[in-house]
Amino acid sequence: MSTDLKSERLASPLLSRRQLLAMSGLGFGSVALSSMLHAEPLRGPSLRPAPGHFPARAKAVIQLVMTGGPSQMDLFDRKPELQKRHGQVFETKVDAFQPGSEANKLMASPFAWHRRGRCGMELSELIPHIGEIADDICLVRTMVSAHNNHTEGIVNLASGKIFIGRPTLGAWISYGLGTENQDLPAFVVLRDPDGYSTSGGLMSKSGWLPALYGGTEFNARGPAVYNLHPDVAPPPGVRGRALAYLAKLNEHHRRNHPHNTELETRIRNYELAARMQLSATDVLDLSKESTETRHLYGLDDPKTASFGTRCLMARRLVESGVRFVQVFSAKGQPWDHHSDIKGGLPSICGATDRPSAALVKDLKRRGLLDSTIVLWAGEFGRMPVSQGGTGRDHNKRAGSLWLAGGGFKGGYVHGSTDDVGYTVVEKRFSVPDLFATMLHQLGLDHRRLTYPHAGRDESATDDVVTNAHVHPEIVDS
Repeated sequence: MSTDLKSERLASPLLSRRQLLAMSGLGFGSVALSSMLHAEPLRGPSLRPAPGHFPARAKAVIQLVMTGGPSQMDLFDRKPELQKRHGQVFETKVDAFQPGSEANKLMASPFAWHRRGRCGMELSELIPHIGEIADDICLVRTMVSAHNNHTEGIVNLASGKIFIGRPTLGAWISYGLGTENQDLPAFVVLRDPDGYSTSGGLMSKSGWLPALYGGTEFNARGPAVYNLHPDVAPPPGVRGRALAYLAKLNEHHRRNHPHNTELETRIRNYELAARMQLSATDVLDLSKESTETRHLYGLDDPKTASFGTRCLMARRLVESGVRFVQVFSAKGQPWDHHSDIKGGLPSICGATDRPSAALVKDLKRRGLLDSTIVLWAGEFGRMPVSQGGTGRDHNKRAGSLWLAGGGFKGGYVHGSTDDVGYTVVEKRFSVPDLFATMLHQLGLDHRRLTYPHAGRDESATDDVVTNAHVHPEIVDS
């Protein structure tokens, strides 16, 4: 082949047979994968600390996930009218109700209420320890969800929409701010070691952000992180030589394919895993905590030990520079009381109340609460009417959550619901609103935190569609 002909073919916008074979030799599957992977800048995705859009009040988040749907009128939203009208038919045109059935009858809360803290916040007798931190929490009584089903509600709580596939809040924060500790992931998940929460695995996905920003699962029992150490130790020196040779091959491939960021992401993941072999085990070693601290979290009580362990681990992780920690209350749907709410709700409250409050107390005494946001929330609330005479069904129209630290107002109650707690009447608060406000406290503008996807810049809240906005009234000025 002449030199001129070679030059002509190289300059041609069409692929030569040789070029086509070179590309397809990797397999058409890799071509499809490349189209799915977004082309990050040439440096590849990074977890290095990044500045926000403006000065931040907070730098880390601990999300306490209460899957199942906590009952607001039995925990956080006292309704005297509901007590008076117990057994009366609740007149409404909502399809969820069946006219003339038991499901339409209002059900009073069987629990007593008390005013707690200097602020006088009314809270249920079931959460006495949270009552002790009433002056430190911002109680939102007007949370609304986008769906009544668990999976859609959980995905909404995680990503701001009900459709699976969007990046979750922890992934957006990891992408926007990175991590302060390069030996640990930016986003860590702590689930119940006895089992997964229903659809809880969907809450830590990176969506169409690079996988580096998704959640990494740590264990509250046994090895801190699975698969960090080989089952059979290699002979001395073998591991080091193998890694050095692999690094040379990777660097050679990276130079020849500078636009392929998949390898770069893999390399960063492997490097992080190697660093975690030492750091993760050390950070999660709770034997270094004092007897008093272990007692504070309830580690000496079988009822509270499991969730208390995860809450204490969460504190140690943010103390070590992790950006976002997700802590699940228990396996399954522990707050989903379609029946026997009188027996079931005290049980899950007994397991989570003390550790939840201990986390806020411990962060505060260590000087970490001002810079750490603690979020306690489920995917939706419950109905004021009975289900089967002893339980409550799902309610997307009203629910309660609370926040502490990170500049959120302590001892403050946001919004109100109707006389029986069925729907919001003042200061509606959506999950996208929650995201926008939390991101603001972290120094991030939810409209400017974007990532190119499917031909447009997607924002963290998709505010054009969701109408998300920051709620300045719930944060300190």
